[in-house]
Amino acid sequence: MPHRLYLEQFGNIHALPVLHYRMEFAHLVRQAVELVQPDCIAIELPPTLEAPFLRGVRRLPEISVLTYDVSTASLLKGKVADGGAQSVYLLIEPADPLVEAARQALERDIPLHLIDIDLDDYPLHEEPVPDSYAVQRIGLAPYYREFAAAFASVAPDREDLRRERGMTFRLQQLSRQHQRVLLVCGMYHLARIKAFFPDPQAEPLAKVKREGVRLFNLHPASCREILGEFPFVNAVYEQRRGEFPPEPAGDGPSLRKRFHALELIAGGKQDIPETEALSLSIARSVRLVGCRGEMPDRQRIILRLFMEAARHFRQETGEPVHVWQKRAFFRFARNCALLDGLLLPDLFHLLSAARGCVDDNFAHAFFRLATFYPWQKETSDLPTISLDLADLWRQSRRIRFRPRERRRGKGLSRLAFLNRKREKGPGEWLEGFDNPSICSYPPEDLVIEDYGRFLKKKGAKQLSEEQCRVEPFTVSMLDGIDMRETLRNIHEGRIYVRQQERVKGGVGSVVVIFDEDRRGDRYPYLMTWLGEHAQESDMAFYATPPEDNIVGPGISRCEYGGFVLAYPPRRMLDVWHTGDYSFARSKSEVLLLAALDYSLEKHVVYVAARPPRSYFKQLAARFGRKIVYIPLGSLSPVRLKHLRVFHVLAGHDKRGIARDYVW
Repeated sequence: MPHRLYLEQFGNIHALPVLHYRMEFAHLVRQAVELVQPDCIAIELPPTLEAPFLRGVRRLPEISVLTYDVSTASLLKGKVADGGAQSVYLLIEPADPLVEAARQALERDIPLHLIDIDLDDYPLHEEPVPDSYAVQRIGLAPYYREFAAAFASVAPDREDLRRERGMTFRLQQLSRQHQRVLLVCGMYHLARIKAFFPDPQAEPLAKVKREGVRLFNLHPASCREILGEFPFVNAVYEQRRGEFPPEPAGDGPSLRKRFHALELIAGGKQDIPETEALSLSIARSVRLVGCRGEMPDRQRIILRLFMEAARHFRQETGEPVHVWQKRAFFRFARNCALLDGLLLPDLFHLLSAARGCVDDNFAHAFFRLATFYPWQKETSDLPTISLDLADLWRQSRRIRFRPRERRRGKGLSRLAFLNRKREKGPGEWLEGFDNPSICSYPPEDLVIEDYGRFLKKKGAKQLSEEQCRVEPFTVSMLDGIDMRETLRNIHEGRIYVRQQERVKGGVGSVVVIFDEDRRGDRYPYLMTWLGEHAQESDMAFYATPPEDNIVGPGISRCEYGGFVLAYPPRRMLDVWHTGDYSFARSKSEVLLLAALDYSLEKHVVYVAARPPRSYFKQLAARFGRKIVYIPLGSLSPVRLKHLRVFHVLAGHDKRGIARDYVW
């Protein structure tokens, strides 16, 4: 017997206690059917819903909604006597154990019986139950024992007793007709059904037919918020029911348009719809959440969801999700779950962590993947219905995303990224790439030149602080009192003053290294640009290939790995193909050598995650230069994130239209 499975047995009844709409229990139903090999399957639903329910089960993996109306006065037990009607909804989704039991019966040609009784006045229950993920770790037997002990002192309602006696009566009939009966019912009812089973029960008084039962196809947008298990979990479970999909090659498709050099020459392109990219992300996750036949591990599902969302986020924005952000994400989500008494976070906790630990763009990418269900269509053989949380649940929580958008003038739409221009026809945006000249986008030039001046000032200030001399006050105040040193040595009872030494020589070139790219394959695009006027610097950089992300006609989006700025302009040769720098071990060292070579001032600012090799300090001294190192971590990560992205335009004529495509 699988170690996580547990069955209550009384007579020839094998009963599986479940929680509704939980993936772990849906998997246990499959294990129970394999183990028991039942002659019939009984589930906790009334027979008045059998025909539409089975039709909805046959439609799977498309999700259906079964609905009927009951009187409001009956639901509220007479508190409201308006005699109105309220709709009751039953979701037919893959990860529900009752639905899985019905699917197993239909697929294996086993008789299926719906044994519950149909009540109009059944009250709403909101019992707190343990997190279903505990079944994955400790198994069903100890989980059910703790559940039964916790609810042993809770007195059942009159309606619960009616239902349980009615189900017991029908089970007694089935036990006389079949040798092995598999019962799938809620944990809350099983103990009393077992206790009632040895005694003869009377046939219950209940509806034998219900009018107005309807079956609808659920709108894809409604799947995002009302399913018992969020769509990514349902989709992974559904795919694991059958043959595993083939493993996608490489890193999988991108959510953005990707072009390759040969395709650019041939005039072709690779355009992958977003739905296909999201579907393949689900397929990539199916094999990684547990071996074939094992219960899907919800913790691994959340991990794969995070990793796939991070991949799409990088493809969309060019920004990676760092290890410290991943660590903060899971710590934050865990703490949120613990505050709500859960072992693992739910979708709301995950989205809150995604927004708080990364940014709104990542949270939006996470949301699109987590709430994507690939089989659901807007048109179907049934009428389509749209529902929201207010239709099914009395309480809900909302979360808002504010993805980063391009700033616009007053009175214009702030959601410009939703209305970005698209290609009118395949290959339209490739037309501008036959122009041999390329140029930059002027607003981005202003930003990077301004940041270069900021780094020069920061480097000069750091040099000044390095040349500062502090000494006890004797006869002169020099350049003023050094409060920090005075407080540090307050026990001496002396005042310390500081003398600012004059720094000889200014700051010339600036080097910024975001990623050293030691393997040499991440930033293959090498370029040297000359300043177009006296206020611009010459620039050399290495970056991602322009053909990897086309965002407009003749407009591509790139990401810097590193760059150097040298002023005045129109002096820099192609630093990447000169033999003078052939001894450099990496692209970052080539840029540093160029900075030392072209700087007219004594000092060169070098910004990177770690300082250059000591050899370069000796080399700089031979040139009469000095390297001022600024750690990359000491600068604003938000500012660096915006600075790192730039656009390459295939010709000056693209500058007039670039503002409609750059964001």
